[in-house]
Amino acid sequence: MKPVRGTPAQGLMGATVGFFVGFAAVSLFGPTVKHLQQAAGLSAGLAGLLISIPNLTGSLLRIPFSAMCNRDGGRLAFLILLITAAVGLAGIWGLLAFVPDRLGKLFPLLLVFGALGGAGIATFSVGISQTSFWYPQKTQGSALAAYAGIGNIAPGLFALLLGMLIPVIDLAYSYLAWLVFLLLGIAAYWVLGRNAPSFQLERAGLSRTEACAEARRHHGQDIFPKGNTLHVLQESAKLWQTWALVFIYFTTFGGFMALTGWLPKYWSSCWGFDVARMGMLTALFSITASIIRIGGGPLADRLGGEKTALGSLALIALGAAVMTRAANVQQAVGGIVLLALGMGVGNAATFKLVPQEVPHAIAGASGWVGGLGAFGGFVIPNVLAAFLTNGDAGDRGYATGYWTFAVLAAAAALLVLAMHASRLRRERTARFVDS
Repeated sequence: MKPVRGTPAQGLMGATVGFFVGFAAVSLFGPTVKHLQQAAGLSAGLAGLLISIPNLTGSLLRIPFSAMCNRDGGRLAFLILLITAAVGLAGIWGLLAFVPDRLGKLFPLLLVFGALGGAGIATFSVGISQTSFWYPQKTQGSALAAYAGIGNIAPGLFALLLGMLIPVIDLAYSYLAWLVFLLLGIAAYWVLGRNAPSFQLERAGLSRTEACAEARRHHGQDIFPKGNTLHVLQESAKLWQTWALVFIYFTTFGGFMALTGWLPKYWSSCWGFDVARMGMLTALFSITASIIRIGGGPLADRLGGEKTALGSLALIALGAAVMTRAANVQQAVGGIVLLALGMGVGNAATFKLVPQEVPHAIAGASGWVGGLGAFGGFVIPNVLAAFLTNGDAGDRGYATGYWTFAVLAAAAALLVLAMHASRLRRERTARFVDS
């Protein structure tokens, strides 16, 4: 039998590298949409669709590929998603390099390549599973916080880098540079990425039961794939709390993905910033939200998921209100920072609520929340674009669109309060039965 290869630290490093290079696709078109809109003659609505299209596949592929990890352990799922993303990036580069004058006619093909490029976004759920299998329960919180925190920085960083590259090497070669970086990331994952011991032992010939026992006894693994994935998804789908959590995450994480893609268009069209400056301000939002998410977990541990979620949603509503009235750049930046803080903390608070509200189907609920919640990254940019009646719509259209986040935050807060009331009723019933 082959020895088990890798360590928890190597497993975490490999998953983080894979997620980082894949999740960068949240910024696939946001920093470049102004150039693409002019080159292809796109309306504001089509520009919004282009910005959001990577998030469509990136969200919807999360659930099936997360389920695949129960059988595979994560390595194969990672490689399929990242290679698919590389095909998409290669296609985008090819269109821009060889047929830039036909971009308007080939816009549907650009959307297809964008959807393929967005496959890398779905690596989030795969990496969560792969890392969870490597680490014991008592140290998982820190490992997953590092994984998600570092990976979530990628879209903001890539928005910043594209802003620096485009003036120097032009649009097509900026995407070529991104493709080369992604291929290097795939190679790094190929070397570093390892499935947890039980999956390696099963692949070496042991039965699943034998592999799990051996991994527990000799390698310290204490989390294993459980049950039928379809069954746990079905069970969690029967609970209204699951769908409430999906909506909350749609607001916080879907909002994060949406704004990371939308902000470059906002900064360039509404304030007239060049590609470098809009990249810096987009990175400010994205990186702030990513870093604050790491601290959001301990905050939710201390205050509880409900209080933390309500506070984060209040920040989102306040930030959105500031954005609708921003009279200068300083106010707009302040509003964006408030949105980043609210969304970052809210992302952490949502997953604090999952085991509390759906204790008997945590894995299934997490799949729905992570997958469909991220779908907000596709829906919200198209809603924002709907406020722009045409490509020359004034600043008012951009500002009014931010009421979308205030409405979403208010509705999500009502759902948190409903879950709180339901929990209190359950606790009262349990005390009555016990007495």
